[in-house]
Amino acid sequence: MTADHDLYAVLGHSFSQPGLLTQALTHPSIDQGRRNRKRSANYERLEFLGDRVLGLVVADMLYQRYPNEAEGALARRFTALVRGETVAQVAETIGLGAYLAMARGDDEAGGRANPGILADACEAVIGALFADAGFEVAAAFVRSRWNGLMEETAAPPKDAKTALQEWAQGRGKALPVYRVEGAEGPPHEPIFLVSVSVEGLAAATGRGPSKRVAEQAAAAALLEKVKE
Repeated sequence: MTADHDLYAVLGHSFSQPGLLTQALTHPSIDQGRRNRKRSANYERLEFLGDRVLGLVVADMLYQRYPNEAEGALARRFTALVRGETVAQVAETIGLGAYLAMARGDDEAGGRANPGILADACEAVIGALFADAGFEVAAAFVRSRWNGLMEETAAPPKDAKTALQEWAQGRGKALPVYRVEGAEGPPHEPIFLVSVSVEGLAAATGRGPSKRVAEQAAAAALLEKVKE
């Protein structure tokens, strides 16, 4: 797949090695059924690279923006800004799903709007920017897309698991108990189902591309119940 040059404008960079962007937009499912053919370069390696670049840039942004905050507060802000849901949100704002190459089955199943896939591809694009032109180009894209997100919350956010734990402890209850109920979807893109229970409350469930994300979703769902 050759990326549309419209995406170059969105990313603020014209690739000297277009193959890097093509790779960043190639979902692993593209190789399904290609046993006797050369496998395509998919976004997984660039995702690994982009995840580290994103983390460094966001950490530096927070360090500079909040010079008087303690490490714990900065860590909570950092977690909120680099979690999959936030990265997927950025991917949606730039219309990244439309540029992805994936197997027909994944496409028809809604893969282009899947938050886990969008987050992975967005990190891969950041990795491609870094590999093609270096740190400053990749950092410029991250700053342009994450600066507004960083300013949205004045106080350091609490993740749902922490908030649920504090809610339970504040009422003299035991700590929340999380249980993996199962997983669905293909092996390369599993969706985990996790339940969380707190003494005296009906359990709530959450789904996500990792157990951690599913736990957060379950905690958020239970918090919504106690607010009702």
